[in-house]
Amino acid sequence: MILQVLQRALSREHDVRMTTRASEAVAWIRDGERFDAILCDLMMPEITGMELHAMLAPTGQAEAMIFMTGGAFTQAAREFLDEVTNPRIEKPFDRAQLNAVLATRSRA
Repeated sequence: MILQVLQRALSREHDVRMTTRASEAVAWIRDGERFDAILCDLMMPEITGMELHAMLAPTGQAEAMIFMTGGAFTQAAREFLDEVTNPRIEKPFDRAQLNAVLATRSRA
């Protein structure tokens, strides 16, 4: 449901590709696709956003990641967020906040 809301909010101004599976996103990137922004939840069932970041680092696409967080995460996640320079957006967020964080990617 969250993906549908995000797609609806973003598709007017952006080309949007959505997946609920990190493995699918990794496959797209390994197949040569490049993204200006990758919205990623920090805590996901298949792999964490931290693990996805590590997987994408060799491709250069880790810098495109924007982490969505709900505030309830582990000490390791907290330390990770302190170390990386990727933007993050705290849930719940509104469209204006989402647009503002996406604008940081277009300036990067």
